[in-house]
Amino acid sequence: MWPGLGGRLLLLLAAAGLPRVAAAAAPRFYCRARKRDTIFALSSGHGKCGVAVIRTSGPASATALCRLTGQDELPPPRAVSLRRICDPCSAETLDRGLVIWFPGPRSFTGEDCAELHVHGGPAVVTGILQALGRLPSLRLAEPGEFTKRAFQNGKLDLTAAEGLGDLIHAETEAQRRQALRQMAGDLGRLYQRWSDALTQALAHTEAYIDFSEDDNIEERVLADVEGAVEALAVELREHLQDSRRGERLRDGVHVVIAGPTNAGKSSLLNLLCQKPAAIVSPVAGTTRDVLEAPLNMGGFPVVLSDTAGLRETQDAVEREGVSRARQRLQDADLVVAVLDSAELDSCPHKLALALRGILPPAEPGQAQPCLLVLNKSDLLEEPARVALLEACTEGELPPTCLISCQTGDGVAAFLNRLTQQLAQM
Repeated sequence: MWPGLGGRLLLLLAAAGLPRVAAAAAPRFYCRARKRDTIFALSSGHGKCGVAVIRTSGPASATALCRLTGQDELPPPRAVSLRRICDPCSAETLDRGLVIWFPGPRSFTGEDCAELHVHGGPAVVTGILQALGRLPSLRLAEPGEFTKRAFQNGKLDLTAAEGLGDLIHAETEAQRRQALRQMAGDLGRLYQRWSDALTQALAHTEAYIDFSEDDNIEERVLADVEGAVEALAVELREHLQDSRRGERLRDGVHVVIAGPTNAGKSSLLNLLCQKPAAIVSPVAGTTRDVLEAPLNMGGFPVVLSDTAGLRETQDAVEREGVSRARQRLQDADLVVAVLDSAELDSCPHKLALALRGILPPAEPGQAQPCLLVLNKSDLLEEPARVALLEACTEGELPPTCLISCQTGDGVAAFLNRLTQQLAQM
């Protein structure tokens, strides 16, 4: 016998924190004390534009569309029709535009919906919104209410709704691809498979408890359940470890440029930003605070941070800057360690010591992702460059790039290497 299996399964469910998400969303029923309002809102962006889209959803959408177009009959479903848009009270023409009628449940929200595609001038949009607001049973939608109704009516599950929000806010190719995968239901199907596996394991366990004396229940049932649960636990741990990748794509990969003073960190930041984002000076300790710059690098969102030069100092302000740099290094997803190649010895051991002075301490096997940049290569003769690169390959050092922020030498290779690092995270 195997005591406590049901408890272990329940603990696994709680520890995993998995929501019960349906891959193919089922209708959700809610008790309501009154009839649902019909909502309307500007679905396209605010401001002047060529075309604006105004959407309604709810039982009064058909009436609203007829009142605004001044016609008794609705246009054909899901077909574009050119109509005069007028004020239902004064019959004044507000615009001429395209209207589309989506009878429920074959609509985004699952309710009767209408869309008005009109000119995007502020006066036109404001006039139509005010006209809709004067109609009975219509009100302005709350933020996200269309998506909320789509979820309540089983048109979206929670993961697809989150993917839709990510797609709206996507700024890079990687963010767009991830959002589309989530909207397609990949994550929902994965969660549903986990839920089904746990439900099956619980059912087999309860059946064994209730019918253990029955000859039809085999002893190996519990062993099969144990194997299934352990395999699922491994999959859950791997998924949780990989979930950080999704967060990076959503919020941006935090890349920290760090190194000793006058190594060229601020010059590298300006080079990557293609503008003078940081002050560059031959005076050591010029950068005293963390400077951040959001970038799109190879389709990946990046938050690039330039930090104060790492050194011992008696200056209180600079010391605070060094402390902030150390803290930012602890939280970095990727460290770009910058060293002055003109001051380096082509000895692998000394290079490793110099790098160790930059990176925060780490447990064995938990080394922080890092890219080593040897700057000021224009100050080296060719034999010295070759010797330095050979030393980097001989020692246990991270991927290394020899560049010159002054001349741009090696910068293209560095950008390629950086993009490869981002793609692997």
